[in-house]
Amino acid sequence: MSEAAEETPVAGTVHRLDDHRTGQSTWVVDVDKPILVAVPIEPDPPIQGEAVDRIDNPLADWLATPDAPVLPAWARSRASVIANVHAFGRLTWWHTRYHGFRTPKYLIKTLLLATRGFYRAAAGLWPTLSAQDHTATVKALRAQVKVKPEDVDLAARLQVAHYARTQTRRWRFGAAAAAVTAATIGIALAPPILQVGVAAAVVTPLAYLGRGKETRLLDQAAPPLRVDMSAQQLNEALRAAGLLKSGGGKDEKDLPKVSCTMGPVRDGRGWAVIFDMPRGGGKTASDVLAKREVIAQELGVDEIQVIMSRVRAAKGGNAGRVTMWVADDDPYLGTPNPSPLVKAETFSIWEPVPFGQDARGNRVTVPVLWQSMFFGGLPRRGKTFSQRLLTAAGLLDAYVRHYIADGKGGADWMPAKAVAHRLIMGAEDDAIEALKAMLKELLAEMERRFALLRDLPASVCPEGKLTPEIMVKYNLPVIFVTIDELQEYFTAMAREDRDQVIDDLCRVARRGPAAGFISNFASQRPDAESVPPKLREIITIRYSTQVVDRTSSDMVLGKGKAAQGADASVLSEDHKGVGVLVTGPASFVTVRADYLDGPGFAALCRKGRILREAAGQLTGDAAGDVTAAADAAGVSVPAIVSDVLEVMRHSPRMFTTDLLAALVNLDEDVYGDFNAERLASELESAGVKRTSKQVKINGANGAGYQRRDIEAAVPAEILLSTGR
Repeated sequence: MSEAAEETPVAGTVHRLDDHRTGQSTWVVDVDKPILVAVPIEPDPPIQGEAVDRIDNPLADWLATPDAPVLPAWARSRASVIANVHAFGRLTWWHTRYHGFRTPKYLIKTLLLATRGFYRAAAGLWPTLSAQDHTATVKALRAQVKVKPEDVDLAARLQVAHYARTQTRRWRFGAAAAAVTAATIGIALAPPILQVGVAAAVVTPLAYLGRGKETRLLDQAAPPLRVDMSAQQLNEALRAAGLLKSGGGKDEKDLPKVSCTMGPVRDGRGWAVIFDMPRGGGKTASDVLAKREVIAQELGVDEIQVIMSRVRAAKGGNAGRVTMWVADDDPYLGTPNPSPLVKAETFSIWEPVPFGQDARGNRVTVPVLWQSMFFGGLPRRGKTFSQRLLTAAGLLDAYVRHYIADGKGGADWMPAKAVAHRLIMGAEDDAIEALKAMLKELLAEMERRFALLRDLPASVCPEGKLTPEIMVKYNLPVIFVTIDELQEYFTAMAREDRDQVIDDLCRVARRGPAAGFISNFASQRPDAESVPPKLREIITIRYSTQVVDRTSSDMVLGKGKAAQGADASVLSEDHKGVGVLVTGPASFVTVRADYLDGPGFAALCRKGRILREAAGQLTGDAAGDVTAAADAAGVSVPAIVSDVLEVMRHSPRMFTTDLLAALVNLDEDVYGDFNAERLASELESAGVKRTSKQVKINGANGAGYQRRDIEAAVPAEILLSTGR
């Protein structure tokens, strides 16, 4: 054999299998030496853990600690205990008043029952008083004497028995009469309190004796709560909604039921319950939310009273766990809650904005930084008031720069002239041009900021986003973009302009948040023509007041939200300022927005102007606004002058007919009856001197006004302070 052959490794070795069936080793191949090698296997480690947890312990199930809570559901939290105590107190007080008013009726009924009881007692005592036990003997002897009248012995026995009965009757009736007489005299001589007590002691058992099987002393009192929930009612409601299997001839105890992990218990002015859908039925929490209206009907309430949501895994939930709160009445009616911003002196936009309260009265806040928002709903349902709450929070932060456009051009946003860097009112041609210019300015500022943030070192700007320190150091205030009545601009634009404006708005909403831009848009029913989906779908926070149907609700809140329970169409005309707030893919709540009226908003604008003047942040239109400067200086400017300057904000000149139309849109109650002659008279009385009664606009001549003529009626010191 050659040397090479001697170095050839052995391919394998023959082993007896029986020698290796002990389970103590296994066969592996050594990759370095292709030889089957027996490797011993370590025995399984002994079972660790306590004896109760061992799988081989026959008492494991019996000794295992149960998962059932120690305390009942109503006693597991301080809030639940307080809610149930309050509910019990209200129930007791209601029953006290209910039965207290019926006390005379109950007294009369008691006396009638006592009379019947006295009759029954007398009828029961009569056999004893009349000695009927002796009467039987007397009757038997009398019958025998009639048969044998000659029997002297029988006659003598009859006479003795008759005498004994007579004597017994005398003693019994006499004792009863003496007892009644003594009791009557004693009661008559007793103090009044004792008389009442004795009368009650006598009447009560007599009334009890006089009752019948169907007799009810007290009237049937309905509970003061409109909703009375139990686990059985909940199961029946879910079964009627098709979420639980029906009977089919089965016994009720064999039917599937939900498992209540909490409740039903009293929670505030309603009932709260957390339950799991049974396994095997194929129904999830999402299916329950979609049947909200049917469940409400089965519980005997309106769907606005039923508040349901999924319990996510982060809070110990699962795909079949639902938390439900059923209010005693409509939780969104009543006196509006004033906004906390009214009394605040300052506010940081970096903090969540107080927005409203949910059905249980819990405070709802909205984090607006890094977000974009969209508001929708029918007119006169509080849409603009709700949208204005978030913008109002930015008024109290000096390092917030406001860009505001109102397509309606009414008085809702007019007070913002005191603080707005840009303020656009109306949707006329000049206002549309101003909107396009504003968007170009915003995009240029956004790109400038991104270029600056990119050049900053990571130690200063670690995430490439605006921070409070960068904001102050580099004078980059948060930019709050508010546009109300978007549909007015889109419907008034040519197609090319409309597409360009939509693209600009999408860029601001999509890329702007990282640069400190906050978008706050609003529209009525946002269909594809009014507000295109490409803009709506990139909005992160949405809010809808009442709409006409579920389709409209989904247009505002997002596709499929109504099926998940976020449905603004269930709101009624009475729910002004109430809407559905969607803050994420599966997060929504019905909110009763805080109330901030026009005067309150104007006061916040004045505060905001003072804050910006002190911080050196009063810029743009607000810095050059004549009427705002006059208000801040306490100088009185005639209302007609102030209003004309507002409607001519974007126009150096305006025809009289257009000016009158704009004034009517601003305040129809004041200017609804104005004509050209009255307008000229009012302005002349306010000190306006027209340099020319004709103006030329786009090559057309007509009667009109120059803005410089209107401004000349404002005191000179105000014009100088605005740089005019």
